[in-house]
Amino acid sequence: MTLNSITRRGWFAGALAAVAMMLGGAAAAQSTMKLASATINDVQHEWQKEFAKEMAARVGDAVTVEIYPASQLGAIPRMSEGVLLGTIEAFTTPTSFMTNVDGRFQAFDLPGLFMDADEVAAVIHDPEFRDYLETLFLNKGLRVIGAIYNSPTLLLSREPVADLDAFQGLKVRTFASPLQMEPMKMLGANPTPLALSEVMPQLQSGGIDGMLAGMPILTAFKFYDAAENVTDLNLSQLISVTLVNEFWFAEQTEEVREAIIAAGRAAEQTVFPWGVQNVERANAAWTEAGGKINRLPDDQQAEMMQGFVELGSSLIVDQADVVDVHDRISAILQARRGK
Repeated sequence: MTLNSITRRGWFAGALAAVAMMLGGAAAAQSTMKLASATINDVQHEWQKEFAKEMAARVGDAVTVEIYPASQLGAIPRMSEGVLLGTIEAFTTPTSFMTNVDGRFQAFDLPGLFMDADEVAAVIHDPEFRDYLETLFLNKGLRVIGAIYNSPTLLLSREPVADLDAFQGLKVRTFASPLQMEPMKMLGANPTPLALSEVMPQLQSGGIDGMLAGMPILTAFKFYDAAENVTDLNLSQLISVTLVNEFWFAEQTEEVREAIIAAGRAAEQTVFPWGVQNVERANAAWTEAGGKINRLPDDQQAEMMQGFVELGSSLIVDQADVVDVHDRISAILQARRGK
């Protein structure tokens, strides 16, 4: 079954649910909201916990929020399908994992787009952009209820990667996104999309040589037991979103809908400083566990980033809808940098 057919089925199921709601009256007084993610003890998990607290404060037991971290509801592709179909009410994930659902998610992953966490915050917490982002993917039956700064993208590897030549031939786990896969190809590595749950055994067996990820994930899952080297690529700043099935959302009472939107925005504001500090904690935990953090020579880093930026632009140039989202982001960043 293709993802497009799943999307169509999700829309059809949602349409039936909407008709049933109109014929049958108001939504039920109580509802269950499952929040899924592939990670644990990171900023995504923290957002979910804060969201649950905010919901309880706003609507009490009208909605039971259940949190399922660490791929308890399946691998990332299954959770993506679940939120499209409505079998999972909400899914928190880096935008890169949703590019096969809607190419516009690529706009957040362009190499070199954001300089640091503060620039990410300036965009995702900009009131006008946040309103725009919330309904950007409604045509796919998805509503954004959380926008979260995650972490910088690093390269984990079993062997040290301290210069550009060391990338040659490396088999690197990436997200299933051209904006991660193509940069690795540019460096001479072999990109290999894998579910997070499959990475550790593949590293241990030698099936892959490394992976692209954020440091909080590497420490939370103790990847230092399989590979001790990290190279700070500064490829991109990972952004996570929480997506809710729009048809489930539409079935809720007006009070609950308003609470979900308000709780999501409150949680993302609360967890931003927590997430920034968590990256610092994760870096310290990595070295304390015996891990090493390498950096490329300055000239090679600059050469690599220039190539990444040019490559990223070429990958979206013929996708007008992606360019539109990117241009909105860039306008906010340019205005901020010009102050």
